[in-house]
Amino acid sequence: MTKLKRMNAQHFFLAGLSGALLTASFPNTELHWLAWIALVPLMISLKGQSLNNGFRLGLLTGIVHYLTLMYWLVHTLMTFGHLPFYLSVPILFLLVTYLALYPAIFSAAFSWATIRPDVFLFFIPAVWSALEYIRSFFLSGFPWEFLGYSQYRWITLIQAADITGVYGISFMILSVNVAGFLLWRYLSERKSANVPEKRRSATGCIAISALLILHALGYGQWRIGDIAKTIAKSPSSNIAVVQGNVNQAIKWDPAFQISTTEKYIALSRSAKPSHPDLIVWPETAAPFYFLFNKAATEMVLRGVRETGTSFLIGSPSFIPRNDKQADFFNSAFLIDPNGNVTEKYDKVHLVPFGEYVPFQQWFPFIGKIVEEVGDFKSGRKGQTLNWGKFPIGIQICYEMIFPDLSREMVRNQAAFLINMTNDAWYGKTSAPYQHFSMAVFRAVENRRSLIRSANTGISGFIDPAGRILAHTPLFEEAVITCSLPAFKLKTFYTCYGDVFALICTAIGLLFFLAMTRRRTFPFFRERKRTAAADVHNKP
Repeated sequence: MTKLKRMNAQHFFLAGLSGALLTASFPNTELHWLAWIALVPLMISLKGQSLNNGFRLGLLTGIVHYLTLMYWLVHTLMTFGHLPFYLSVPILFLLVTYLALYPAIFSAAFSWATIRPDVFLFFIPAVWSALEYIRSFFLSGFPWEFLGYSQYRWITLIQAADITGVYGISFMILSVNVAGFLLWRYLSERKSANVPEKRRSATGCIAISALLILHALGYGQWRIGDIAKTIAKSPSSNIAVVQGNVNQAIKWDPAFQISTTEKYIALSRSAKPSHPDLIVWPETAAPFYFLFNKAATEMVLRGVRETGTSFLIGSPSFIPRNDKQADFFNSAFLIDPNGNVTEKYDKVHLVPFGEYVPFQQWFPFIGKIVEEVGDFKSGRKGQTLNWGKFPIGIQICYEMIFPDLSREMVRNQAAFLINMTNDAWYGKTSAPYQHFSMAVFRAVENRRSLIRSANTGISGFIDPAGRILAHTPLFEEAVITCSLPAFKLKTFYTCYGDVFALICTAIGLLFFLAMTRRRTFPFFRERKRTAAADVHNKP
């Protein structure tokens, strides 16, 4: 029986250290290998802890991690939300505390599992992956930088995402962290009881983790070769992205609307020598109501005709409901070389407090960052735009971090995925790099070329194997063109979605049910016996 321990400064330090190591494994630090050991200090601190203490230590890990990962939110709220520092910081802490609940729940489960080492490898990684999956949709979802995303540059490993999604990569990382913990436990307790059992647990976990990774790498190597053959047989298109680097502080100022539009048209003309079939502008690159503001709209259409190619431009739009009300949308317009608007996409997953204000009656002091328009309405999920022979799937801004949106578009025959965004909100922080890293997985999961056009960067191209073919620096004007293959194949993940994550969730529920059954939850009995002994031994 494991004896319950009291928490001390060392436990808090180890839990905080795990939070810092987790953040260091993500962009812009790029120490991605740290993810494979980042949770070991937390696991060491959890050994022998009660559920309550485990929850507290996990909460500390989550707070440290998400504070250091998402510090940029304060800049966004202060600069563009016009909130004072004393309100911006509490809002950050509110979001961070919510996100920290997930590692806290995981840590509580881990605390229970330390008395049942036989369940470690099977249950613990599944619990983590299940919690990531729940975070992807609960309260509208915020799947920002799951653990698996830290490996976006390890191309061979992440090929398995076309079966498991990002959750399978997180599962592998957790299995290695568990193996590291069991190895530490064996080495540090070689003189204690049950040494053979601890050696077997550590050896078995290390062996199974190694097999998981080797299988993933073998599959990845084969898949990359297979993708190369498919690329060679597939049609391709030249696509250009335009990065205007327009200052967000003046973008919506009516005095600068014309100059901003002229700038994007001029940059688009400069792409003409590369003969693009499609030129992509970022989210709301046209800072006016396209098709409603006649003069600015005609300027854009004239530029399209002069360039002689198709355009995909971002602009707000609206549909009048009556004389005083209208429905507003964050939209993308597809324009043919003759200047005819052929298709329109309306953003589906809106940004809370950016494009609409949830629970506004409870947060009356918070306005929208996008102050120039009313609350946006959602478009139709899975909609694709017909561009010649190739339907295209559009993701505006952070829609790209939601795997199901990309998957639905590919299920609806999208041959390319295009992410139009404006990461100027984040300033010169780690956020644009974090945002870009997640795009790699959308390409791999669905085996589609992904095109990304961002106002201030990072713009770029990702091939169906997840390789970054080209990208732009931050806060510079740029126009880049790339030839990209158009795929029609559908992956297991595209067809069946988050089957792996659902299996992990089912395992996590079984784990929870086991924890709540008194006869399989010996911590309570241990605590009662300890308390009774303390009373009996008092003088």
